[in-house]
Amino acid sequence: MYICVVTSNDREDVNWKGFVKLKRWVNWFMVLIIASALLTSYCVLLLLFALFQVALREPLHLHWLHKCLLFLGLSFITLGIVGISLQWKREWPTVLLSLQATAPFLQFGAVGGLVLLSPFVFNGFHTAKSKCSHFLMASVYTAVSASILLCPLLISSPCLMDYADLPQKPKLLGHRGAPMLAPENTLMSFERSLRCGVAAFETDVQISKDRVPFLMHDQHSGFLRRTTDVKDKFPDKDFNVSTELTWTDLQSLNAGEWFLRTDPFHSLSQLSAEDKEEARNQSIPSLLQLLGLAKRHNVSVIFDLYSPDQERDTVDVVRTILMSGVDPSLILWLPPSERAYVKTAAPGLTHVYNDVDNMFKDEGNHLNIQYSKLSAAQIRELVGKNVTVNLWVVNESWLFSLLWCAGVSSVTTNACHLLRDMERPNWVMPHRTYTIVWITVDVASIALIIGLFVIHRKSHCCQRKVSKKERTNLSAWNEKERSPFLPAV
Repeated sequence: MYICVVTSNDREDVNWKGFVKLKRWVNWFMVLIIASALLTSYCVLLLLFALFQVALREPLHLHWLHKCLLFLGLSFITLGIVGISLQWKREWPTVLLSLQATAPFLQFGAVGGLVLLSPFVFNGFHTAKSKCSHFLMASVYTAVSASILLCPLLISSPCLMDYADLPQKPKLLGHRGAPMLAPENTLMSFERSLRCGVAAFETDVQISKDRVPFLMHDQHSGFLRRTTDVKDKFPDKDFNVSTELTWTDLQSLNAGEWFLRTDPFHSLSQLSAEDKEEARNQSIPSLLQLLGLAKRHNVSVIFDLYSPDQERDTVDVVRTILMSGVDPSLILWLPPSERAYVKTAAPGLTHVYNDVDNMFKDEGNHLNIQYSKLSAAQIRELVGKNVTVNLWVVNESWLFSLLWCAGVSSVTTNACHLLRDMERPNWVMPHRTYTIVWITVDVASIALIIGLFVIHRKSHCCQRKVSKKERTNLSAWNEKERSPFLPAV
């Protein structure tokens, strides 16, 4: 459940993989969330019931149905972890990164759980009969307790800092516009991102059959099926590359109806009736149209170029940029191939790199890279060298908060309307304050655990004395009953 929650930042990657394989858009990530929530709720309720049984000193008898359900749950978890490791292993760094945001608070919760469970452990310890059981229970409990109480020594987070040292809030780049508020890569989407105050439009460029650069993310087999009505307009054709359609063909496609039908981000409830009608009538825009919008609002444009013929298509894209009249410094050139030609043909463009070594080799100072590829220390080092660091794709507030504390320059996001409203990170705490807090919590919990242990020990000793006295009295009574010489009472 924790893995599903913290990786929800990249949930569209899961849905995209499902679409590529099945050619049908289904919110597979939501299916995983629901299954994980059901499994978590079931296991927690079963555990609580077991603890009540132990507290009431009732025997534990697990029904065969629960055994089957637990086996299915274990199988689900195993398959999920294996699936992530094989198909989505780049999410493991996200899980580790999330601990920088949650570990301090998870530790406080674990300490509380340790205290609450200690009476059950002590009861089992005192009722155990063999020395081996005593040793095993004491060793495991001591090791677990020490790990939980001392783990803050290993916890680090960029947000453990003085608030006065908090860097400036990162700028926002609209990932395909504002895809939570409008169909991605449409003019409506980019216009909505302007309301978020984005510093740049992020998009994807392909070339039509008649050499017109247009905006579309999906590529390869069936690349228009997810975001257009191509199957309705061309039912007998299955387009695999952009150069199979003319610009006239592309303009005839509806690029907004799918958004209303699938509600990919569950955000339709935020749209008015007028917004929905506008979304329904969107079409595929050209790169020239986007550059005109950027020029009017003085906003930068950064894009990927999906093309089987990079050399020829780069020439067409550069020609379109120069023809638009946009300020060349607003164009953040990202495609790595044909960079030498671009520097010659359009010398005013800002070159952005997706690799640190290549950036320094070309004496560049703009980096665009996935958020999990750089540590907080690396981000601070690069920013200290006057490098503009942009990380993609950042949608969740906890992740944005961490990167904000680390000092990143900007982030590419689907949720510009949500991150825009954040006035500060989710939490910022001076390291000294955190140290005082966790030591205080640990000392208080140790005192409580020791107190509970003493109480249980005294209670157990009293019970043993009472039991021993009862056994003595019973033995004496039995002796009286067996003796024929004792007078009748």
